[in-house]
Amino acid sequence: MASRAHPVDGDVSPATDGGDLPIKSSPHRHKVGVPPKQNMFHDFMYTFKETFFHDDPLRDFKDQPKSKQFMLGLQSVFPVFDWGRSYNLKKFRGDLIAGLTIASLCIPQDIGYAKLANLDPKYGLYSSFVPPLVYACMGSSRDIAIGPVAVVSLLLGTLLQAEVDPVTNPDEYLRLAFTATFFAGVTEAALGFFRLGFLIDFLSHAAVVGFMGGAAITIALQQLKGFLGIKKFTKKTDIVAVLDSVFSAAHHGWNWQTILIGASFLTFLLTSKLIGKKNKKLFWVPAVAPLISVIISTFFVYITRADKQGVQIVKHLDKGINPSSFDQIYFSGDNLAKGIRIGVVAGMVALTEAVAIGRTFAAMKDYQIDGNKEMVALGVMNVVGSMSSCYVATGSFSRSAVNFMAGCQTAVSNIIMSIVVLLTLLFLTPLFKYTPNAILAAIIINAVIPLIDIQAAILIFKVDKLDFIACMGAFFGVIFVSVEIGLLIAVSISFAKILLQVTRPRTAVLGNIPRTSVYRNIQQYPEATMVPGVLTIRVDSAIYFSNSNYVRERIQRWLLEEEEKVKAASLPRIQFLIIEMSPVTDIDTSGIHALEDLYKSLQKRDIQLVLANPGPLVIGKLHLSHFADMLGHDHIFLTVADAVEACCPKLSDEV
Repeated sequence: MASRAHPVDGDVSPATDGGDLPIKSSPHRHKVGVPPKQNMFHDFMYTFKETFFHDDPLRDFKDQPKSKQFMLGLQSVFPVFDWGRSYNLKKFRGDLIAGLTIASLCIPQDIGYAKLANLDPKYGLYSSFVPPLVYACMGSSRDIAIGPVAVVSLLLGTLLQAEVDPVTNPDEYLRLAFTATFFAGVTEAALGFFRLGFLIDFLSHAAVVGFMGGAAITIALQQLKGFLGIKKFTKKTDIVAVLDSVFSAAHHGWNWQTILIGASFLTFLLTSKLIGKKNKKLFWVPAVAPLISVIISTFFVYITRADKQGVQIVKHLDKGINPSSFDQIYFSGDNLAKGIRIGVVAGMVALTEAVAIGRTFAAMKDYQIDGNKEMVALGVMNVVGSMSSCYVATGSFSRSAVNFMAGCQTAVSNIIMSIVVLLTLLFLTPLFKYTPNAILAAIIINAVIPLIDIQAAILIFKVDKLDFIACMGAFFGVIFVSVEIGLLIAVSISFAKILLQVTRPRTAVLGNIPRTSVYRNIQQYPEATMVPGVLTIRVDSAIYFSNSNYVRERIQRWLLEEEEKVKAASLPRIQFLIIEMSPVTDIDTSGIHALEDLYKSLQKRDIQLVLANPGPLVIGKLHLSHFADMLGHDHIFLTVADAVEACCPKLSDEV
């Protein structure tokens, strides 16, 4: 127990039996101000604005002529009209180099990612042609690179495969993929338009780290089929089923030529990545390494005809740009509900990844992005993509990092990348016919390794054990059950943590820092002294219906424990209970009832309840509910020091 200060001498007014303990008033003490009564409509509008329009998006429109407002409105929807006015040749040079660099990385990745989604490789290329063009016009991030990504591809493929078999019913599977993409875009755009972007923040950073790490391992394990040349492979994604499938095929299903190709080029890719990490100027080495690997391995297979020896290849890849797929989207029937459900899940995950990437690089370059506008841009991008034979696209961290390192200046780098993909679709797709699946597997394994963030997991463990449980829950859920179960666990634990923090807020006993008027947590400051006869408790949360009973019971338990300690030490009994309310940002009727119950309970024990530093919202509600009248206005103080100063003189005659 913290040490206790000696009683303060002063004038004493005797306590009345069964009534409120009188408190000495001081002419120098400031009273707690009560804010003027707010108009209900204005109060509602203020709350509404802070919830949905906290960034005041219309501030630039104020006091502007109509023509200027029209241009500002156009720029808010299409940021290209803003940054495009100051675009110059110097910026184009940076964007050109960055665009060509990320194109060399995206082409081989897209072919592999499409296979993760159980789609033909051409759909991966389609998804890096149309969506980046749309985003370049509507997106506000200068650095994000748009296209298919590994985690979303795997998630989409897993969810779609659970509904339709891509082998026996490829047409229906493809239509459902386009439908899911359409509704993923609708979900993203709706969240942005209605300014509900804060919903994605409910998925904690720890849960995302665990989910991404588990998904990376699952994706890498899925690549063992192509890496080892296995023909019959499990459709399940959990680690037990995958490893069982791998080792079951060990005696007759592995192909040594395939393993040689995969292992050789994976080593080359990892080495190039190491070179890029050690020397930032050589960022282009790991960026072009995948394309070089594809070219060399394809040439090797072609001249040796290794495909005749069991090496699996991409085979035919259609030439031509994206055909229209609007008529293939389900807008009725049973598959509509399936498409909506899959689209919402895939859209939310894609949105979480893209916004996180956009914010990360914006912070590095010290500029702001509007999260809600980003969501609208990503949503429109996927809606348009679903009508042009694309599946869910989002921001890619690996490509965005390369884009950043290559010196991109604006979203024009996405346009350059898109043009290169267009040229590939028009002229180069036949060249991928002999590309071995093993090299695509190696490229994907190399790409997902950075998603396993061990350092972040270690930091989470050190900082917050509950966060670490969320991280590991998501991680093990993905690798041992499935991607969707891992995601469900991540969301569930994130919500559970929020509920736990809301329903079980922290409370602390405060003591006086010697030779100051400051009162702090005695566990944090052991030198802090507790004033005899006074117990000061701080509540570190708003008091709502969800935690009001807990707060009352926890305060009473603190009081009971303190009374036992002072009785054992033969110290003055507790006569005043001070609640420091500065962290209490709000209170509802349940919270006020809890304070009333606490007050009545303390009155029966001849202990006076005292409040210190309630905020404007809280003191206003205490007055409206008449609890301030019940407690007595002279029992509400501006600071804990004022409250203690008023309470302590009463104790000197009793010690």
